[in-house]
Amino acid sequence: MVRRLFVAAVLSICPALAGPPLTTIQDVLYKADGTRFNGALTISWTSFQAVDNSSVITQSTTVKVLNGNLRVALVPNTTSTPPTVYTVTYNSEGFVQFQETWSVPSSLTPLHVRDVRTAPPSSGGSDTTDSGTAAIPESGVTGLVADLGARPLAAPGFAAGHAAMINTSGQVDSVVGNMADCVHVDGTSGPCGSGGSANNFVDGDSPDGTMDGLNTTFTLNALPNPTSSIALYRNGVLQKAGFDYTFYNGAIQFAGTSVPQPGDVLLANYRTVASGLGSWPAPEVLCSGTGGASSFSSPTDLATCSIPAGLLAPGDRVEVHFDYSHSGRAGGAAIAVEWGATAAVNVNAAAGESMLTGRVDASVLTTGAQVSSQSWGTVTTFATSLASATDLYSGGLTITFLGSVAAAADSIALQHYSVLRVP
Repeated sequence: MVRRLFVAAVLSICPALAGPPLTTIQDVLYKADGTRFNGALTISWTSFQAVDNSSVITQSTTVKVLNGNLRVALVPNTTSTPPTVYTVTYNSEGFVQFQETWSVPSSLTPLHVRDVRTAPPSSGGSDTTDSGTAAIPESGVTGLVADLGARPLAAPGFAAGHAAMINTSGQVDSVVGNMADCVHVDGTSGPCGSGGSANNFVDGDSPDGTMDGLNTTFTLNALPNPTSSIALYRNGVLQKAGFDYTFYNGAIQFAGTSVPQPGDVLLANYRTVASGLGSWPAPEVLCSGTGGASSFSSPTDLATCSIPAGLLAPGDRVEVHFDYSHSGRAGGAAIAVEWGATAAVNVNAAAGESMLTGRVDASVLTTGAQVSSQSWGTVTTFATSLASATDLYSGGLTITFLGSVAAAADSIALQHYSVLRVP
């Protein structure tokens, strides 16, 4: 009877002596060059209460890894109180190689390292791995703020795809010019060649010819090059090439409806070829073509010109030319040209108007552009406008041509448009 009581007492205390349950981590470890890892893992932990209420005290253990083979049994801690992790330090060749953390779940089968590896806790303890903590401020790096302050900054006029220069403020700026230009040491640009540029421009030339209301032929005092550089004004009104006049064989030929009358004033501005230089670069055609037509009373897009990012830079000049026709003429018509989101042209024409034409000149600034316009028609009086456009152009810009009519039987059509970047 005494023996039976002793055996029962021993069996009753065996579970308490067995200790908390363990999970086995078993794996083969390799280095990045494909060879097996040899060394030791130091596994440390803080005190916690296991899932079976066993008390595990703060301590560490060292496990040897031979020929990459790792095997260690640990108390599961994924449900520990308080929450804790195992800190594992890899030692090899006499050095600490790196450190990571493990969270070990309960498992009856062995687990791999990848099954227990986890991110370190957000607070407490040190870790040699990149734990994804908050970025270090610039002021926290010795000398970084001073080094950043010493570097050149981008100027407001900086644009991709242009030659760089250092402006008077020490900032990196963009050279303004044309693809065929040469860049000087001071950052300016101009036509390449040995000749000067003093005679490249002719301003305020008075064409020769009899001003009697009958003569249609007038000659300039120099040969324009290119001919598209001619800006011909009659009584201060810019004449449209191909509509008011043509330039042929060195002479200006006026159309019958635009013949200068006695007392009129003709002035012409144009470019010529300077001595020692080749031909002056022609304007760059960004967009041109015929547009659509509309019979709607609300403004309708008849054509758009999308200028790509990085093309325009401060100092550039853009010319926009347009020609509309109005058919039916049962009611009025309206046209508009938009530089980005800025209205550059707004014309409301009467029912009798059959044709509308005009142009927009945009001077590209460091921020936005100054936009001026001229417009007129067969019965619509000559009108001008001037606006400041704040539209950004570094990421590209869209020029939109719109039209509308008051009567459903009418139609407004964009006969032609062109967008040029002038050298």
